[in-house]
Parts: sequence; C-alpha cells; structure tokens
Amino acid sequence: MDFAGKVVLVTGGTRGIGLETVKLFAKNKAQVVLFGSKEETVKQALSKLQAENIEVEGYYPNLCNSNEVREVITKIKEKYGHIDVLINNAGISANKKIEDTSLEDFQKIMDINVTGMFNMCKEVVPIMKEQNGGVILNTSSMVSIYGQPSGVGYPASKFAVNGLTKSLARELAPFNIRVNAVAPGIIKTDMVASLPEEMIKPLVATIPLGRIGEPQDIANAFLFLASDMASYITGVILQVDGNAHN
Repeated sequence: MDFAGKVVLVTGGTRGIGLETVKLFAKNKAQVVLFGSKEETVKQALSKLQAENIEVEGYYPNLCNSNEVREVITKIKEKYGHIDVLINNAGISANKKIEDTSLEDFQKIMDINVTGMFNMCKEVVPIMKEQNGGVILNTSSMVSIYGQPSGVGYPASKFAVNGLTKSLARELAPFNIRVNAVAPGIIKTDMVASLPEEMIKPLVATIPLGRIGEPQDIANAFLFLASDMASYITGVILQVDGNAHN
C-alpha cells in the first residue's frame, strides 16, 4: 500500500468520506490533490490536515464547467508530470418526493454527480493513456442497487455512475487503466445526518453487521482498489455496506 511518487486526485475531498480518503492516501505517501466546491471549504480542509501534519494541495473548480476542470488538470499535470489515481467522490443527495422535485433540482443532482465525474474523467484519461496506466475510482451508492423511497434523482445519478464505471472499464482496459466504483451503504457523514431518522432507522435494522459504516471503511476500499493488490480488478461496483449479498 505504498503510494510514494503517485499523484492522487480526490474530488469532494473536504469532508466525510472524501477527507478520510485524502488522509489515508497521504499517510500511504501519495501526493494528494483534493478538490472542493468552494474556496472556503478547501482552505478549512487544508488547515485541518496541516494541523495533523498532512500536506496536500487543494483546488475548487466548478466540476460541471469543463473549462475550469481542464485548467486545473493541466496545472497539476504540468507540476507533477503524471496523474496516477482519480477518485471521483463529489456528490449531493436528495430526499424530496417526485412531485416536490423541480426539474432544476433533478438537473443539479445529475450535473454534480454525473456530469462532474464525466468532466474529470475526460481530462484525466488522455494523461493516463500517455503514461500507459492509471486508476479511476468512482463513488456510487447502495441506492444504485436498491433504489430509495424518495429523492429519485440521487439513485438515478448513481445508476448512471455504475454505467459510466462499467463502460469506461471496458473502453480503457487496453490502455492499462482500471476503473471501479465503491458503493457505500449508510455511512456516518454530513449527508446521512441530513436524512430523516425514519428513513435511516429501518435501513440499519436490515444490516447484518448491525451498524452504520464509518468513512474509514470506504477510504480503505478506495485504497485497496487503487493499489497493485487489485491489479486484476476492473469494472466492479464494490458494495461496502455491511450487508450479505446474493
């Protein structure tokens, strides 16, 4: 699990699963570059990490703006000469019923969860092809398998993430680029904290391991999938949800 000399990009890296993932890769000697949605949250995350003696870089492009993404990726490539791992973790959730969901609400979820991921992949893939190898990891969700009782835009976006993951895995395999996704279950994050208890409680009751997951559980899965230990794994949606699957 030694990532010395490797450049790892993490979107949605300022809190929760993303921040834990940034820490774990940095502790395993990677040069980590985190992406956040705002200058303020990126600065806060960098300050928090510095307090733990973890040095990383941070940027805050609008992931839905292809020009802004291209500009930042070009800057990173010019500085380091290579990009080895891209972790597309940025995303937003939803819990409104369909009749209360505006087209703008739906579009915003699809833009951030899918279009942002597409833009990042589009800019990083040519670099990985040029260096003959790399790893792309995407954050999916348990709802991409089960759906959810409301907030239809979120599972719709995560089904799209799975499709993007599996298709890119096929497209990029000849270039030694592996593409996988991690589908977290219920994890102790701000996003989950914002969901109503009546939505969470019955779900926890169905988990054989009997607990909500920790951000570290997901970060560990990313670390494994990015490592050479997973060199023969691509196109997989790894469910990390404490469940027993058929």
